[in-house]
Amino acid sequence: MIALLKIDNQKIAEEILHVQLPAYGVEANLMNFHDIPPLHDTVDSILGSEETFYGYWKEGKLAGVISVEENKQHLQICRLVVHPAYFRQGIGKQLVQFIFETYKHIHRFVVSTGEQNVPAIKLYGTFGFKEFNRIEISANIFIICLEKIYS
Repeated sequence: MIALLKIDNQKIAEEILHVQLPAYGVEANLMNFHDIPPLHDTVDSILGSEETFYGYWKEGKLAGVISVEENKQHLQICRLVVHPAYFRQGIGKQLVQFIFETYKHIHRFVVSTGEQNVPAIKLYGTFGFKEFNRIEISANIFIICLEKIYS
């Protein structure tokens, strides 16, 4: 089940971090770069976030999280994380699909991920996301920016 997460609740913020930190740890290992900003998040930074969070609950546990920020130009997928214990169960795909269904009025969706995060790039590719930018964030460490545009 996917539901809106109330991030003004400390327990929810803790649960988000319980999913986010191991998930971004996997990405950090893929990139061989451990200074990914979400790895430095705290309960307080989650509580103070401007993002809208949705969670995927499985067997009473938070298994995946997606967060977004909407502006006049596009919807930014800020984070998409699945706890490693729930990898390869279609949770990430269901969360992205949920965002498309929830934000039908949006014509441009953007997301970024590490160049070495092949599973994420493939996932976004299945939804029609295309690369539009590549940013070097550290020596030979790149972030790929992807977008999906509806006419």
